[in-house]
Amino acid sequence: MGSYQQEPHLQPPSFSHGIGMGLIILGGEAIISYKSLPLRKDVKKLVHLVLHAIALALGIVGICAAFKNHNESGVANLYSLHSWIGIGVICLYGIQWIYGFLVFFYPKGSPGLRSESVPWHVILGLLVYVLAVGNATLGFLEKLTFLESSGLEKFGSEAFLVNFTALVTILFGVFVIFSVISQAPVDDDNSYSEI
Repeated sequence: MGSYQQEPHLQPPSFSHGIGMGLIILGGEAIISYKSLPLRKDVKKLVHLVLHAIALALGIVGICAAFKNHNESGVANLYSLHSWIGIGVICLYGIQWIYGFLVFFYPKGSPGLRSESVPWHVILGLLVYVLAVGNATLGFLEKLTFLESSGLEKFGSEAFLVNFTALVTILFGVFVIFSVISQAPVDDDNSYSEI
C-alpha cells in the first residue's frame, strides 16, 4: 500500500484530519463547552464561539484539500452523496456560526430576538452536528470501498481500523448529543460547605 502521492485516488490526510478535528471533535467540544463549563455565561459564549470558529476553519481547509487533491489527480468533484452532504454541512455550519455571532455575540439582537432564537439555534446546531457525524460515517464507508476496490482485504487490519474509527466517531457524536440533552448542573452559590 503506497502513499497518496503514489496512489492519487487516496485522500490526503489534511482532508480527513481537517474535517475530523474540525467539525466532529472541536465542534463537539464547542457544543459541550457551553453546557458544561463552570464559567460565567459570557465566557462560555466566547469559548463556544471560538471553538466553533476554529472547527469551521478546519472544515473549510479539509474541503479545500479534497478539491485540490481531486483536481490534481483527475478525480471528479461532487460525485457522491458524501460530497454533497459535506458541502451542505459546511454551508449550514457557516450560516449557523454567522447567525450565532450576530444575534448572541456582536452586535447582539434584542433580548426578545435572542430568547426566541435560542431553541432554534440549539436544534439547528445539533442537526448540523448530527449531519456532520453521519457524513463522516459515509466518508469512512466511501474510503473503505475505494481501499477494497484497490486490493485491501475485507477483514484486514486496515479495514478494521477504518471501521473502528467510524464507530468511535459515532460514539463520540452520541456522547455529545447526550451531554446536551441531559440536565445541566445547577449553579448554586450557596452549595459550599466545609469538610
